[in-house]
Amino acid sequence: MKRIPALVAAMFAALLAAVLVAPAAQAASWPIVRNGDRGDNVTTVQYLLSARGFATGVDGAFGPGTEDKVKSFQSASGLTPVDGVVGSDTWSKLIVTVRSGDNGDAVKALQVQLNAHGAGLAVDGAFGPGTDSKVRNFQQSAGLNPVDGIVGPATWGALLGGGGSTGGSGGSGGDTLSQSQAASMLSSAGITWSSSGNCSDRNSSSCTSFDGIRRATVDGAINLKHAVGSCPLNITGGTETGHASGTYSHGTGYKMDFAMMSCLTNYIHGTFSHSGTRGDGADLWTAPSGNIYANEGSHWDVTFMN
Repeated sequence: MKRIPALVAAMFAALLAAVLVAPAAQAASWPIVRNGDRGDNVTTVQYLLSARGFATGVDGAFGPGTEDKVKSFQSASGLTPVDGVVGSDTWSKLIVTVRSGDNGDAVKALQVQLNAHGAGLAVDGAFGPGTDSKVRNFQQSAGLNPVDGIVGPATWGALLGGGGSTGGSGGSGGDTLSQSQAASMLSSAGITWSSSGNCSDRNSSSCTSFDGIRRATVDGAINLKHAVGSCPLNITGGTETGHASGTYSHGTGYKMDFAMMSCLTNYIHGTFSHSGTRGDGADLWTAPSGNIYANEGSHWDVTFMN
């Protein structure tokens, strides 16, 4: 009988250790997303706000409208401060557990995050076998247990903590890549690039540069390459000077030009929806992800929104 108190004490100590250590081990590295940011994590916030009943336009840009919706969500969820900044407390309330068979904006948010990790999924809001497979692959690669295809807090935390671009005004916050980083990623995916000057100087219009390009844009190009398979992709325009300016432009890292290839054109026409004609006469085709393909005659001008 004298051993019982010691046994009870040992069990209590083990339980206390589990309570104290487990949350730290499982804690997610949630990104901070706020007004002025751009990128995949902003798109994810916007989809999740809509999923929670706070309808928000989805454009990947965290402006005053998104900030107001975040504040409304924070207030309704009893969070303090109500500051419009999406940090760990807000993320923990905002995420939605989704699984095979689910549909809607929360699934779109998931697909955006999976694509930030190279999944190449259509952002259609349908959690089917393809999305389920990509979730399980991600869970396996991230060392999560169980690998069950269910996206709960642990999987959301790994997705948001390990990838996806938060962005910031001017491309800060880890949203952009250097020339060498982008070139390495593109080359590994089998994508080539060329320029009339055979150079990569961002300050020369005769070059093709990737300096300061968004990671989401490079990921989008790689996903496109996966989709077109053996069709060659050759980039003829990046962030170099000489292109039209604007919020979603070459200079801000949102656009790439691809050499006109019949196999690429056939893929775009057969996969995406014709969405009108641009002011300069270029035919526009829009992907489910929101990416916009403009036929400029000599090349495809692609805006990677997600």
